[in-house]
Amino acid sequence: MKKKIVLTGDRPTGPLHLGHYVGSLKNRILLQETCDQFVMLADVQALTDHFQQPQKVRENVVEVTLDYLSVGIDPLKTTIFIQSLLPQLPELTMYYLNLVTWNRLKHNPTVKQEIKQKGFGDNVSAGFMIYPVNQTADITAFRANIVPVGEDQRPMVEQCNEIVRHFNQIYHTDVLVEAEAMIPPVARLPGIDGKAKMSKSLGNAIYLSDAADVVTKKVKGMYTDPNHLRVEDPGQVEGNPVFTYLDAFDPDQEKLREMKEHYQRGGLGDSVVKKRLTEVLQAELEPIRQKRAIFAKDLGAVMEILRQGTKKAYEVAEATLQDVRKAMCLDYF
Repeated sequence: MKKKIVLTGDRPTGPLHLGHYVGSLKNRILLQETCDQFVMLADVQALTDHFQQPQKVRENVVEVTLDYLSVGIDPLKTTIFIQSLLPQLPELTMYYLNLVTWNRLKHNPTVKQEIKQKGFGDNVSAGFMIYPVNQTADITAFRANIVPVGEDQRPMVEQCNEIVRHFNQIYHTDVLVEAEAMIPPVARLPGIDGKAKMSKSLGNAIYLSDAADVVTKKVKGMYTDPNHLRVEDPGQVEGNPVFTYLDAFDPDQEKLREMKEHYQRGGLGDSVVKKRLTEVLQAELEPIRQKRAIFAKDLGAVMEILRQGTKKAYEVAEATLQDVRKAMCLDYF
């Protein structure tokens, strides 16, 4: 059977954190064993709201790649590439823009939510508004039929499939394939401040590249149950970020169950729970830090991985583009 094709990636706007790790990176490590996986460093998408910080985006291309390699994404099994070095993607975007209305873009739930979150108001750029079309170009260029995304990104994949169906219908072809949104089974990690989302922009994240002492300090300052004022007070487990993180990372779930029961009936202090979380996270992150340090010593080799991955991605995207041009009667020579 032909392998499924996966397209996933990240906007290089900062280092990756634990939310990325449980929400996508661990899944990519599994998918690379059974699928033909492409992982995109979406620097063009990053510039839609970081266009005034191009150097930051450039630097984070390397930082995010180091995160990939340190957690176990294998360049021999996964194609890691840089979005901006594939001219086929903006060309496909231009063709697809004719197949979607501005009104439809404005009402994409993901776009509306991000405009609100980022506080753009009426100052949203056209580049940001056509983000769903850019993403359609990314997905279809590799004829990906699996796109791992969070639940909040499902509308983007749905709009991609709308464009695919419209294209195939208009041009009487089956060149483009529809994609399936793969929603991770792991719930999104909250921020260490108790807010609903761990986010680079909110500064409430524990990063994969954080030093051991930084992790310890961040865990000590984590939000817990605000009503758990004394050790003897009964504590709340639901909605308590420390326990949410332990649910995601603690290998001893039986010990965790006992700890939860103790916390709920009273007599267990937040410092004890945070100490356990610190131990668990340090055990998880130390091998990642060690691998990252090794890769960071030879950035030339890291750039060669990106060059080779981008070369392969270029060839795949070019083959798709030629088929698209032929379907649109643009194959003049």
